[in-house]
Amino acid sequence: MMRDQKLFAAIATSMLALAGTAGSAHAAENGKFQIKVMATNVAVDGAITKVNRDQLGLPTGSDTRAKDAWVPTIAAEYFVSPRFSIETICCVTQHDVRGSGALNGAALVDNAEVIPATVTLKYHFPLEGGVKPYIGAGPAYFMVFGESVGSSARALGATKVGLSSEFGAALQAGVDIPLRDKAMGLSVDVKRYFVDTTARFHAGSQLVLETEHKLNPWVASAGVTWRF
Repeated sequence: MMRDQKLFAAIATSMLALAGTAGSAHAAENGKFQIKVMATNVAVDGAITKVNRDQLGLPTGSDTRAKDAWVPTIAAEYFVSPRFSIETICCVTQHDVRGSGALNGAALVDNAEVIPATVTLKYHFPLEGGVKPYIGAGPAYFMVFGESVGSSARALGATKVGLSSEFGAALQAGVDIPLRDKAMGLSVDVKRYFVDTTARFHAGSQLVLETEHKLNPWVASAGVTWRF
């Protein structure tokens, strides 16, 4: 995770340095739509917040953590006015869930796919040269599918696992930086999601383990923009 954060910081620093070559280009309004194509790091928590049922006999101090992921992201944005916009994103992330604490290293869930359907209302702060920091917030719905039982959970007798899809919320902050042709630009964006999920492990038709988890991922992106 630390290596991913350093890599993202390096990408963001390089982009900001490149933006310095934009000089004093002033941002003309080039239409109400903006598309962003970005590289995104998804850093998920995944800790257990509650154990509702445990017939597998988890040891005291058991916990879990979801593995981080790098994915390509596309964002589509509509400007209601020069300062207000509505944005949605499109991406699919894949995560494995591993044990921590007393379960350190245990393979519990493999290949959980997540679509973080998100809509945010953003407020922009136009600065000299067309640079636009912004903040935003909005609802999110995490659709989870494709998950399978990890080898350690299977060794304990679990044959099937399901992670619930849930509603949550997102906070957002970032900055858009125009390049010389004004329609093109650079963007750095950070979101913090607040969303939970419930994991249910079955042995045959019997529910043997049910745990609640906080996902609460940090989602950091950097990429290029096109305004039209």
